[in-house]
Amino acid sequence: MVTALRALSLESDDEALGAAGRAHPFRPSGTTAHGGSGAAAHGGDGAAVLDVQVITVGVGPALAAASTASALTAASLQGTPYDLVVSAGIGGGFQPEAPVGALVVADEIVAADLGAETPDGFLSVTELGFGTVRHHPPEDLVRRVAGAAGARTGAVLTVSTVTGTAARATALRERHPTALAEAMEGFGVAEAAGAHGVPVLEIRAISNPVGPRDRAAWRIGDALAALTEGFGKLVPVLESWNRHDQ
Repeated sequence: MVTALRALSLESDDEALGAAGRAHPFRPSGTTAHGGSGAAAHGGDGAAVLDVQVITVGVGPALAAASTASALTAASLQGTPYDLVVSAGIGGGFQPEAPVGALVVADEIVAADLGAETPDGFLSVTELGFGTVRHHPPEDLVRRVAGAAGARTGAVLTVSTVTGTAARATALRERHPTALAEAMEGFGVAEAAGAHGVPVLEIRAISNPVGPRDRAAWRIGDALAALTEGFGKLVPVLESWNRHDQ
């Protein structure tokens, strides 16, 4: 049986969207929702291909969550719900494990600064008893995607304030020893996907080291190129993946 696949890509900003390439069907660099109901184009051999639609999601977890929830709700009301949501974009990498230009696939999506400062240190929302700060993508999909793209796997932290000092980078790594990257949208996307009962995946290309803020060290163009190349390799994986087999 041929599975029809539909994808929606939500970019964090217009500049990155333009750099990623509006016309290319496999160049998402933001939040991507990948669906499986009746809206795909088909190749000449009858196999399904992804139909990727790209929109701007905005920066930060709140706007990312709202944009993702809106897209998922609209698709559901139209009778074409998505099977997977992918937050894909660039981010900072914890050194030396995630160097600039590397690709990271999250095995955990973590809200790193959602909680409270106390005299004894930071307490997460989970530790305070108010909710979750972690989402876990499907293990099999993480493994397959990382293998196809040549990516590293580890926690990707979502922050509302980008790290700009060595002290904060050290503190984040102490709280999250498996962290490879930080970005600003993944947890918001995951919260929206979770509310709809849809699995989530996060992919980040590293554009700069996490630590002292140094704009001269950023390599956004290189990271977008790595993301484009890596995401192109994921198409066969996404087309063949079935959430109901998990």
